[in-house]
Amino acid sequence: MEIEIYADVVCPWCWIGKRRLEQALESYDGDVTVTYRPFQLDPTPVTAPRPLVDALADKFGGRERAEAMAAQVTQVAAGVGLEMRFDRAVQANTFEAHRLVRFAAERGRSEEVVEALYRAHFTDGVDVGSRDALVALAASVGLDETETREHLESPLGRREVAADLTAAHQLGVSSVPTFVLAGKYAVTGAQEPETLLAALQEVDRREAS
Repeated sequence: MEIEIYADVVCPWCWIGKRRLEQALESYDGDVTVTYRPFQLDPTPVTAPRPLVDALADKFGGRERAEAMAAQVTQVAAGVGLEMRFDRAVQANTFEAHRLVRFAAERGRSEEVVEALYRAHFTDGVDVGSRDALVALAASVGLDETETREHLESPLGRREVAADLTAAHQLGVSSVPTFVLAGKYAVTGAQEPETLLAALQEVDRREAS
């Protein structure tokens, strides 16, 4: 079964959803192919990195509310073994990160890069909007540093990522994570592993009938 994951690498629920899907797949006996599709929670350019909590405070009505939201999602993340450090995280535009994921996918390394991007942003406080940071991250998972830099400094992949982002909206993807199973069944949100497993099994039944 093909599983397409529409997500943004600065979306905490997307990282949680990815881990819950992995947990669901541990109990699923079918073969799957996972493809990562880009989505941007906020396409606005970020001219300089700033603390993520400050950006969330502006967006959600004050620092107290932003910190409460961060605390809640941090607790949920810990429940699936993820460490989120909102005190370190910085705001970033993710277009270049999505270009890197596409580049990695062409080399069979998208899973490693996506996971590294989430960890860099939420745990290590890395600016994933920085080209230098993206090159270093790619090298850390085994991609060629020079080739990665040349790719990101070129226009390659820009048009394709922009087209993928447009296509996501045309398909009706409005929140992430969104999992599309077998090309036509959508599951939205960071659902529990049991829910995702049930969805996978239901799609198997429908596709077999």
